[in-house]
Parts: sequence; C-alpha cells; structure tokens
Amino acid sequence: MRKKIAILGSTGSIGTQALQVIEEHADLYEAYVLTANSQADLLIRQALRFQPAAVVIADEARYQYVRDALADQPIQVYAGQDALCQVVENSEVDIVLTALVGFAGLRPTVAAIRAHKQIALANKETLVVAGELVTRLAMENHAPILPVDSEHSAIFQSLMGEESEIEKIILTASGGPFRKFSKEELQTVTPAMALRHPNWDMGAKITIDSASMMNKGFEVIEAKWLFGVEASDIQVVVHPQSIIHSAVQFRDGAVKAQLGVPDMRVPIQLAFSYPYRLASQFDRLDWYHMASLTFEEPDLERFRCLALAFEALRRGGSMPCVVNAANEVVNLAFRQEQCQFLQMAEVIETTMLRATFVQQPSLDDLFQCDAEARRIAAEFIK
Repeated sequence: MRKKIAILGSTGSIGTQALQVIEEHADLYEAYVLTANSQADLLIRQALRFQPAAVVIADEARYQYVRDALADQPIQVYAGQDALCQVVENSEVDIVLTALVGFAGLRPTVAAIRAHKQIALANKETLVVAGELVTRLAMENHAPILPVDSEHSAIFQSLMGEESEIEKIILTASGGPFRKFSKEELQTVTPAMALRHPNWDMGAKITIDSASMMNKGFEVIEAKWLFGVEASDIQVVVHPQSIIHSAVQFRDGAVKAQLGVPDMRVPIQLAFSYPYRLASQFDRLDWYHMASLTFEEPDLERFRCLALAFEALRRGGSMPCVVNAANEVVNLAFRQEQCQFLQMAEVIETTMLRATFVQQPSLDDLFQCDAEARRIAAEFIK
C-alpha cells in the first residue's frame, strides 16, 4: 500500500520538491493532504494534478476562491490555522512533512506528534522554539522525527549503524552571498542582493536567514535536540561549495560525512523512505570536475546572528523562542526595506535583553513569549 503523506506548506520550496519525489515514486507515495498559507492558485493547480483527499488554505479570505475552483473535484477544502492541526490527525495519514515557514509550523507539528505520526521535519523553528518540549512529546507518542534539512539529514546519515559516542558535530554552511563582504560592505546590502543565494534555491525568508547566517544558528539549536549534544559539541564550518552537507566526529577522532550535489529532494526522499534508499534520477557528483573543497571559520563579528543563536542555546529556556520571533520580524522588515542588513542582529540582541525569560516554558508560555518578542522587535524597528 502507498504511504499517504500530508505536506504542510506544499506551495513552498520544500513542498514543491516533495511533490516531485512523490511523483517519481507514485507507486509508493500519495499526496494525501496539501496545505498553503495564501498561494491559492498554486495550491489549486497542485490539487488538480495530485488529487489529494483534502487541501487547506490557511488564509481564510482565500477559502471561497479555492473551494469554488475545486467544486467539481472529490477533494475536501478547509481553511484556517486550526484546520492545519486537524488534517494531520487524520487516521489515514502516515507521514507529515512539516514544510511551513517559521513559528507557524509549531502547532500543527505538535498536533501530528500527538497523533503518533511520522514527522519529516523541514520546519526547523519547531525545534528552535520548543526543542525540549517537542522531543519529549515525540518520545512519549512514539512519533519518529526524521530531519529534512540537508545538514541534519547528513548528520543522521553519518550516524546510521553507529553506536559510538559523538565527540563533535561539524555543521557546514555555504557562507551565503556575503561571505567575503567587509562590515562596511554589509551596511550597503539590499534585499535583492541577499535573495541571490550562490548554491541553494529556497524561499525568501530562509534565503535572507542564510545570508545573515541566522539560518545556520537555528540549525545549531536544531542539532542539539535532534542528536542530544551540547552547544560546545557543535562546530560550524563554512564550506562554500556545499558538497559536504555535514559530518560527525567520533571519540576516536574518525569523521564521517555525507556528500552530494545541493539538491533538497535527496533528504526529502530519504525522510520518506527510511530505513531504505530508493533509486532516483537526481544529479550525481562529478568527482573529476570538483575543482576544490574549501573550509573556513565563520566570522561571528560580521555575522552576529550566528553568535546570538549560540548564546540563546546556551541560555536555554524561552530564549531561542525570543530569538526566533525577533528574527521573523526583522527578516520581513529587511525584505520590505524597513531596516538595514546589520540592524537585524542589533534588534534581535536588544529583544533578547528586554523580553521576559522563562526557564522551563510550557507551550502556552512559548506562544506568549513569541507574541511579546514580536512586539518588542517591531517597536525597535519603528
């Protein structure tokens, strides 16, 4: 029987690539639920092509439009944030791919875990904001979490078959488009410049986070919860070619790494098929035409966001939630040309100083923390 997959965020970069994987392996997988925030037209096209049992448009103002477009199809149409949580609880769903952007992914991911679903996790903010709570829930509900981020999938693959103690995780980073920029040059960066990533094709929000290296900071926090390591055991290494996706160093000094071309369909497919590897038509590494593989230490002065993420991880509690909320505010403000590139880190750091800190936050505490941090960050931008 085909596995039924719910894709939360099917119109985004990860969601559209996940549909390509499903299409290539139509004998094994079925797109059972598709959801979008507001991209109604693309959601409709996807629904007509893949014929899911249900679709959800989170933007309730677009509900009637989607419903009318699919009126003659055997597809249930729902709207609103609550519907995202309800559809993942469907007993027919086998795997939930959480590809929503930002804090919005937390509630439906928690709902899917409580419904004992297998989670293919592409929404890193879920573990950034509520790592301790989410990992505990996953254990209690026997809901496996399989990473979709290329870096965490690489670590996961490097640990396959290993029973040895991890000495260090090496988390690689491309360095983004401004790796060689001076601090003075960074002051003149525009959103258009930041949206041109040298290696990866991603959505606007994550592309900006990659340029500021906040995305890598979030991946550090995510790695702590996925693999049970401390901040001191995670090393970020800038690797501009994005061929080595990450690595693990063991207690005997041996290092295992996963390599491949930059293609998110590879970790998506593995998250669906684990513990098996499926054949694919994806590009292969051309060993004879790789000019060089280089490695650099990240500059935490120029890319302050990465340092702030490490600090948030060390402080724990609600602090990663504060950082994530403030970052979502400044990321959008930068894209809308309401703040400068370097000011993003300044606003995040100020928000960290002003926001209420909770050492052991509940889920409700985290929602309150998120709202407060957003208000503080927005005030400083104004």
